[in-house]
Amino acid sequence: MTLGVDDDVFKEPMRKRRRSDRDQRFRAFPSVEQSALKEYEKLESRTRRVLSNTYQKLIQSVFLDDSIPNGVKYLINRLLALIEKPSLDPIYIGLFGSTGAGKSSLINAIIQQAMFLPVSGESICTSCIVQVSSGCCEQYEAKIHLLSDQEWKEELKNLTKLLHRTEELDREEADAWDRDDAVEEAIWKLQMFYGNGAERKNYEELLRAKPKGKIPTSRIITLKAEEAGELSVKLDPYIRTQRRDLLGESAETQIWPLIKHVEVSLPKSELIPEGVVLVDIPGTGDFNSKRDEMWKKTIDKCSVIWVISDIERASGGRAHEDLLNESIKACQRGFCRDVALVVTKTDKLYLPEYLRERKVGNQAILSQREAVLERNEMIKLQRNRILKEKLKRKLPADSKVLEASDLVYTVSAQEYWQQALLTEEETEIPRLRGYIRKSLLDKKRRMVTKYVTEAFGLLLLTDSFNCTENLPNEYLHMSGLRRFVEEKIQLLEKTIDQCFAHIEQPLQEGVRNARTSYRRILGACLVRSRGNQGFHQTLKAVCLKNGIYASRTLARIDLNEAITQPIYDQIDPVFGGIFRAGKPTDSTLLPHIDAFKHSLQEKMMEIGVRNGWKYDSYKKSFLIQEISAILGGLEDYILRKKRRIYESLTTSVQNDLKPCYEEAAQIAGKKACERMKDVIRRGVDRQVAEGMFERAQERMQHQFQQLKNGITEKVKGSIATMLTLASSQGDGLYKELADVKSEYKEMEKLHRSLREVAENAVLRRGMQDFLLRMSPSKSVPPKA
Repeated sequence: MTLGVDDDVFKEPMRKRRRSDRDQRFRAFPSVEQSALKEYEKLESRTRRVLSNTYQKLIQSVFLDDSIPNGVKYLINRLLALIEKPSLDPIYIGLFGSTGAGKSSLINAIIQQAMFLPVSGESICTSCIVQVSSGCCEQYEAKIHLLSDQEWKEELKNLTKLLHRTEELDREEADAWDRDDAVEEAIWKLQMFYGNGAERKNYEELLRAKPKGKIPTSRIITLKAEEAGELSVKLDPYIRTQRRDLLGESAETQIWPLIKHVEVSLPKSELIPEGVVLVDIPGTGDFNSKRDEMWKKTIDKCSVIWVISDIERASGGRAHEDLLNESIKACQRGFCRDVALVVTKTDKLYLPEYLRERKVGNQAILSQREAVLERNEMIKLQRNRILKEKLKRKLPADSKVLEASDLVYTVSAQEYWQQALLTEEETEIPRLRGYIRKSLLDKKRRMVTKYVTEAFGLLLLTDSFNCTENLPNEYLHMSGLRRFVEEKIQLLEKTIDQCFAHIEQPLQEGVRNARTSYRRILGACLVRSRGNQGFHQTLKAVCLKNGIYASRTLARIDLNEAITQPIYDQIDPVFGGIFRAGKPTDSTLLPHIDAFKHSLQEKMMEIGVRNGWKYDSYKKSFLIQEISAILGGLEDYILRKKRRIYESLTTSVQNDLKPCYEEAAQIAGKKACERMKDVIRRGVDRQVAEGMFERAQERMQHQFQQLKNGITEKVKGSIATMLTLASSQGDGLYKELADVKSEYKEMEKLHRSLREVAENAVLRRGMQDFLLRMSPSKSVPPKA
């Protein structure tokens, strides 16, 4: 069936629409960056089209065959994997801060929607993890994800255990019990979900009780709106922390205890590019296991973490230090490559007090604005130095984050909207947007370069399958290469062992330190400023959750992490060094794998020159490109494994202490708090005497060994398959395939275009910088 002349009528508008959609996606970028992105997008799109055409031809050429040669299977699977590869994995930027630090206000300013997420100057507002992204829908949309039935039952069981009293308490103990943070939160959740009196029912009774709110069977609530303000009103009751004196005011608040996390999607934005996800992360985690697990995983998947602290708390305090420590741990165990401190509410300043305490400079301060700018610059210098010193203690000395020029931002969301004291630029909201755009542009450039190069290698081999020249020395070439590869893999195994050996001494020192300091650390964790008042059931909650308790009002309690911290203090710089990218040292893993890759590629070039692969240059080029693809994929595998390795210490300790936590959780009645503490102390003493820290050390070393085995197995298997494929003509794995010369030539042009696109981007940036230098500076606000 032919479509006829009218088909073109439909094709042209569709092309225009696709172009228009692409232009819309780049609205957040200045024209210079838009041009670079469009060029990279075009390269990627044309590469996908070439791969799809090649894939279809290969499928058609083997469609009727009874058996498909292994080499062809490999090619088909690799082509399909590249075709289906996502265009760009999202960049997660985590805004990580304590209650009231201004995370939601900052997101609102960045996305240019003043009151989109709930804000309040008095108390915590956002009650769960909220992800905000743009570009994937026509309307404003929110998806509210709820706990599954099983996940809620697990939490319900723990909540009722917290509220269960088996013995009568005296008046003082009863008062302390009622003031307990964990008790208050448990009562609050049950009353909100089931109604008043729910806190007096047991687990079985509540299972039979009917919730006040309607729960969708999909466990997802979807909200849509044409305007931002309309969605904000609909979303507010789901994500705003509910006041305890306003229970059950609406159907939305009645299911609030079930909410796990929220995803908000904006239409294509002129400020936030598609592919970036801003994540509002509460500072302490959650009592529910699934929500707490999601809290930690969300932190770990962020490639950038902004620690949010308002101007009055940026100078320190336990909560601020905890946030910084958790962020640095994300660099160790997760995908985080960049940490910065974002100081909010920097317009706050009481001028008479500032002038009285001012100790810098001789120049007179004539206005509130001058004082704010001077104070902000001082904050940057001070906090930049302190943060850099802290990072140096925990990370390798040449970590990329330590080279960053901007470790501290001083922002004011309020001034961004009002501009009474500061210009828009001086609020530093535009700087944060610029950082976001640069991160996405850099990632897109790396991704497209890698994608086009990998695709070119596959097209090289596919086209060479139809090459019929006689290659008498083929077996000799490939057998020599195989022997070389085997020797290099053995050398790689030894190198990995040497890398991982660097962790042994710090581990041993850390274990010695943990054995001598665990009692002091444990004692500090089990003491509260009010004594046992208000801590009875909180301690029980800690035991019910195997040593961990998180709430919205208290600092996070993690006994397992606390008593293993002396080990982490010793291993952190070495651990970070093993998994970092950059210059090769004895202890760095990824650069050694990179060196292994280059040695294989150089050997292939050498064999090709020495033996005259005159008629098979395609095969040589394929082998070089494919080795890059195989070993490049190892980085993601290693990064995924490193989290398990890093957490193996606390996981091991938690598993060893589980019986003691379970025993303590069963204690109730008079003097229960002291009796629980006693059980925990004795249980930890017993496990330490039996080698708890040494077992944790062995388990971490075992995890390192498993990683080494995984790397070498992947390398052996993938390279063996690749070499078999390259010599497939001689091994009877070859069959003549469809002609893909036109696709190869197109791919060759695209590969050449990579350098041209990169050169154009550099040229445009230079022109942009010149124009900015020549343009007049922006005037300051008229108000003082």
